[in-house]
Amino acid sequence: MDPPGTVPVFLGLVGRKSREARKRAARQGVLVSFLVITLFAVAGNSILAYMHIGIPALQGAGGLLLLLIALDLLTGKGATQHPEVEDVNIALVPLGTPLLAGPGAIAATIVFVRQADGAWGSYFALAAAIVAVHLVLLGTLRSAGLLIKVFKESGILLMAKIAGLLLAAIAVQLVASSVQGFIAGA
Repeated sequence: MDPPGTVPVFLGLVGRKSREARKRAARQGVLVSFLVITLFAVAGNSILAYMHIGIPALQGAGGLLLLLIALDLLTGKGATQHPEVEDVNIALVPLGTPLLAGPGAIAATIVFVRQADGAWGSYFALAAAIVAVHLVLLGTLRSAGLLIKVFKESGILLMAKIAGLLLAAIAVQLVASSVQGFIAGA
């Protein structure tokens, strides 16, 4: 999870919305992320085992989903095609997951839980880290509106394009890591 790195993508998605809508999206997105990460911390191993899904498959699926979002940011078609759907879902998808609680964060959480190996101190430290990261995320996203005053409308459009490019690169890296994971596991 990368609080400063999410700011350009966040502004690309909600930069043109009202201040209240941005704050609501930040709050809801971070809450969704917190719930997803907590769910995978508690039951991630069981969920993946039950569904016969490995970490590489999770990375690949997340990478493909992020690539679709990146293409929307780059082309600008996502906001104009269905604005009413975007308003409803922006905090859930793509903000809460897969941008904030993405496959990398989910996989890292599952790995850290596996490493805790029943030690309550390790579980407590992991829980504290999850809460702390989400508080930093909330603060970062809520203060991202300050950048709007500096960059204005054209700057937000430029940030959306740059965020789309960076998000596409992250997506390609996730897919590449997924392929490497499948090859290593074969």
